[in-house]
Amino acid sequence: MITRLLITSVLLLAGAGYLEHATRAETVPPRRPLATLPVSVDSWEGREGQPFAANVLAVLGVDEYVNRVYVSGRTPYVGLYVGYYESQRQGDTMHSPLNCLPGAGWQSIRQGRTALTVTDTAGASRPITVNQFVIQKGLDRLMVLYWYQSHGRVIASEYTSKIYMVYDAMRLNRTDGALVRVITPITGSSPADEDAAAQRAAAFVQGLFPSLSGVLPS
Repeated sequence: MITRLLITSVLLLAGAGYLEHATRAETVPPRRPLATLPVSVDSWEGREGQPFAANVLAVLGVDEYVNRVYVSGRTPYVGLYVGYYESQRQGDTMHSPLNCLPGAGWQSIRQGRTALTVTDTAGASRPITVNQFVIQKGLDRLMVLYWYQSHGRVIASEYTSKIYMVYDAMRLNRTDGALVRVITPITGSSPADEDAAAQRAAAFVQGLFPSLSGVLPS
């Protein structure tokens, strides 16, 4: 009987502690606004894209976002979107960009992942794996790189991202995170044109990555 009472008491105390932890307001470390991401990335110069309409923002559910187009001479443009979620407890969560493509007329024709070597803010190199997709609408084709980034992690899988979100909610009482997407046109129909677009997008990501750490808290 005494053993049972002790076990019951421990479980009740643990449950009360977890409920207090889960209902406590999330504390996110200070970070810079997404708008402070550099407008110049290597040889690329960025300009702000069209603001999203209210109905689009309602679907995305982001707390903050940046939507830019970067150009470099006659090189095809690179588009950057970063959507930041301060909390994902109330139903506004990150989801794959592929969910929205059919409604905009785009179809995925090739899906995979690619490994990149990037440098963080401290100058240390690290490998990351991101999604690499080719999408098409009519005769237009785009190369797309995207990933989920939270608490210092770069994650390609949407499902793995959700698992880490739950884990960090219990461990750190934080569910903040971001979706990062880079696009660039594929200017021809040959495999070489596709490879060139992939290399262009990868080079842009490598130039941008050190600045992401300051706006996406670890």
